[in-house]
Amino acid sequence: MWSHTMTVQDYQDLIDRGWRRSGKYVYKPTMDKTCCPQYAIRCHALKFQPSKSHKKILKKMNKFISQGELPKEPHEGEGILTTSVSIRIPPPTSLPSDLLGSMASFPQNTNVGKCTGAGADANRPPCRKAKELRKERRLQKEQERHNADAVVSSLSHAPTQTNQPKPLEDFISESLMNNSAHRLEVRLVRSNPPSPQFKASFEASYQVYKLYQMAIHKDPPDKPSESQFRRFLCDSPLEAEYSVDGPTMGYGSFHQQYWLDGQIVAVGVIDILPTCVSSVYLFYHPDFASLSLGSYSALREIAFTRQLQIQSSKLSYYYLGFYIHSCPKMRYKGQYRPSDLLCPETFVWVPIEQCTPHLDNARYARFNQDPDAGDACVLTDLGRALVLYKRGLMPYAVYSRKRKGCSDEDEMQQYASLVGQNCVERILLYRS
Repeated sequence: MWSHTMTVQDYQDLIDRGWRRSGKYVYKPTMDKTCCPQYAIRCHALKFQPSKSHKKILKKMNKFISQGELPKEPHEGEGILTTSVSIRIPPPTSLPSDLLGSMASFPQNTNVGKCTGAGADANRPPCRKAKELRKERRLQKEQERHNADAVVSSLSHAPTQTNQPKPLEDFISESLMNNSAHRLEVRLVRSNPPSPQFKASFEASYQVYKLYQMAIHKDPPDKPSESQFRRFLCDSPLEAEYSVDGPTMGYGSFHQQYWLDGQIVAVGVIDILPTCVSSVYLFYHPDFASLSLGSYSALREIAFTRQLQIQSSKLSYYYLGFYIHSCPKMRYKGQYRPSDLLCPETFVWVPIEQCTPHLDNARYARFNQDPDAGDACVLTDLGRALVLYKRGLMPYAVYSRKRKGCSDEDEMQQYASLVGQNCVERILLYRS
């Protein structure tokens, strides 16, 4: 459906029912009929830990920024999945050298010795019974054993740097060194309504988009026109909104621009919504394809989501659009863990690990395994749906009386069931 204007909360509720937008066009796949079902996917940004392949991409970018040379290897596909993790544990053949050093440094009792004298000679130690000496040596050994056990315990339980996973932000900050060969800067500009910064950089962004479409998607030179770019990636129905407990830049549609040495090399189109950052599209200069900018930008957007959550506690998810299990090139979205897929029937989020076994057996699947569970926002009263008719706002029940014999009830029924009862009572559907 075509959306002229929409609140960020309405769009948040729609994407939580499997909707997405392309420009001002808002759509929902018919999951049980399409050949390649598209499941909404989201990542828990606060719990995300970069995988081995993610770290490789981040290090590759950091090396390019610091040393100035592009990777020699060809561009890697975005669909590579990490299927297993190897953990190497050294065999317990000997104690660590630092532990041995600690044990060897225990003080020895120098007062214990052989009694060589007798009598009242003040220069000689008094004689002691053998029984007392044996008891003292036994107590000393027990004390040494206790101290050694304490050292081993402290070494095994104390947190060490190697036990703490390196956070995503640390990898990103490594590219910000002052003595680097290149300088990478990420700028956030509002695209709707267009900010002065967006207008000033519009032509540069469009030229990168045009090169991307021709090189990556093999579009002819006349297809990625300026008007097409504007309709597809600049226009948005989302209103700019601000809240005292929201992010400082507000909610709505933005372009996240990647500037390398003063030139735009990539642009991520995103929506900032009440509970998530939603990724819309990413395009980049083809000369930098070997840097895996698709995956790199996703990692930066996850870090950006975590940053926004500090300002807005509800904003904690990163939405990656649609996950298509039957398409190998789209499975890469599932490696941003932990992540969930949206059940197409009950519209609840289910961990992806529980979903993929069902998708291995069938392209379409209901993820919620509770047979009694249903849609919490199922349509209950079509008459309360709001419509805009002849410049007037009215419930569908009133509209249907005004339009005697109107034949759009089936269409209204389908629309209302897809958007849910909550949205159908807030969104105005235009009727001519």
